[in-house]
Amino acid sequence: MTAAPAAQRVRAQAGFETRTVLTNGEQLLVSILLPALALIGLVVSDVPDLGAGRRVDIAVPGVIALAVVSTAFTGQAIATAFDRRYGLLRLLGVTPLGPSGLLAGKAVAVLSVIAIQTVLLGALGIGFGWRPHWAGLPVALLLIVLGAWAFVALALLLAGALRSEGVLAVANLIWVLLLLGGGLLLPSRELPTGLADVVRLLPSGALGDGLRAALAESGSVWQPLAVLLVWALASSAVLSRVFSWSD
Repeated sequence: MTAAPAAQRVRAQAGFETRTVLTNGEQLLVSILLPALALIGLVVSDVPDLGAGRRVDIAVPGVIALAVVSTAFTGQAIATAFDRRYGLLRLLGVTPLGPSGLLAGKAVAVLSVIAIQTVLLGALGIGFGWRPHWAGLPVALLLIVLGAWAFVALALLLAGALRSEGVLAVANLIWVLLLLGGGLLLPSRELPTGLADVVRLLPSGALGDGLRAALAESGSVWQPLAVLLVWALASSAVLSRVFSWSD
């Protein structure tokens, strides 16, 4: 029996990975429900202060950035760590799918889930009166792709550095820290000056500020794009050298 074509193998793996996220209660909570609740909370309340501009126009891009981090980083770090623990990555790596096919399947799955998140959160935001700057949509999509690339690479680095229980704790802690002060929901300009300068150089701050600039026409997107590209390339280069497919 011959193996299926490479593209078909990647599609099958991507479909499996996507269904796993959408049917797993914990990942569904982190990927979709919590960002949706965060959006509702930001729009209907006046805490925290998001700065000048319509509140919903600032909140929606930030929540989309949060959703990207939830799926590309937190979800992937935890899932990959447990796959390594149980030897699943090693087994899949020696099948016709191969390591490159497995990574391609994960990438397609992450982008598929993020696309669903973006549509759902965007529709929810429009229901609350969000009016995005449609001309900025292509740049916003590029920011999302670069952000997903950077955070998936960082997730795999974390999954390869710690045992699965440690990854579970650290990934969720990082998610909380980025949520509170990483430039996702709260624009970096609203942070103290020294902290704001640091946050703008983080992938979370670049993604949040970049999406707000693109979709609310509120600033330049060139620095966020450059920051995300550097993080994506650097983390991928390190990942290619140090990642192990088994514990």
